[in-house]
Amino acid sequence: MSRFLDCATRATGLLLAVACAFPGASGALARADDTALFEAVRAADLRVAAIGWRLATANAALCDRTEAGIGLQLHTLDQFDSGRREAARAYFGFATPVAVEGVLVGGPAERAGLRADDSLVRIGSVRIAELPGRPGTTDRLVAAQLGIGALPPEARIEVDAIRAGTPIHLTLQPMRVCKSRFELDLDGGFDASADGAMVQIGSGFLDDYPDSQLAAVIAHEFAHNILHHRDRLEARGVDYGLLAGFGANVKYFRQTEVQADLLSVYLLANANYPARAGVAFWERFGPSKAGGILRSRSHPAWRDRVATLEAEAAKVETLSSRPLVPAVITERGRPLDGDWQSILIRHR
Repeated sequence: MSRFLDCATRATGLLLAVACAFPGASGALARADDTALFEAVRAADLRVAAIGWRLATANAALCDRTEAGIGLQLHTLDQFDSGRREAARAYFGFATPVAVEGVLVGGPAERAGLRADDSLVRIGSVRIAELPGRPGTTDRLVAAQLGIGALPPEARIEVDAIRAGTPIHLTLQPMRVCKSRFELDLDGGFDASADGAMVQIGSGFLDDYPDSQLAAVIAHEFAHNILHHRDRLEARGVDYGLLAGFGANVKYFRQTEVQADLLSVYLLANANYPARAGVAFWERFGPSKAGGILRSRSHPAWRDRVATLEAEAAKVETLSSRPLVPAVITERGRPLDGDWQSILIRHR
């Protein structure tokens, strides 16, 4: 999900340089710029969504928190700043507040016949017009995603939508997938995070890294959610932000980082990505972007991460069965003990 905000505001989301490039553009030029912007964002959102979907479906057996997966990328008019909202309404054909930005190849929505730019009226018990939310926020979009995810994965879902002004009715069969949302932050940066329910990744990764290495970044953050790291860190009372790299915090953060690295290898392999995709990513990313004293305190050295990923990938490459369920999965119900050194392999 993407957010287009006024050029002077960054408090709640992301800012595209192209969105602010022509603040005084004429109508014709603005329309041309909007068209290119809308399609570029759609393509970027779907690239991240497709990787997330592939990881979430292939690794459902590793997740103790699952949901009904339908394979839709949704968006809402509330995501667009006031200067582009009407252009977005016309371009995407919004007839309701939440619409289909794109469908994921091979997913339940595509098989049922839903298409990009269908405006949603109802998905099962989720009625779009009744969703709560403040104007200008992504509240209704999140409410729609959570409501859809809470539907029974085994039951068929009735869908009412509007396509090019015409009401349509479809039925789809969801599938059980890992519970997580995947969000693109179009700020052009290289930040990636997981909060237990969502993975967010900066758009800088999309420009500089192929899909397999992008998948490695997403898989690492996704691993944090699967292993309940946010909950387990909070149970330890750790400090976030600037204090993450000091005191007793360090050992717990490093333990979660190494665990996520280890699990990411299995997530990638189960989804038929190269098991060594994380190695390739860190060999490219590490030398120029993994520095900073605070980050180095809370995260292991990138060369050590490469060595650890290489060793785990070598194990995975000898195994043919899928899905692979590593031992680290069995530890997610236990308190963090801060032992990161015994699971990290040092670079030599």
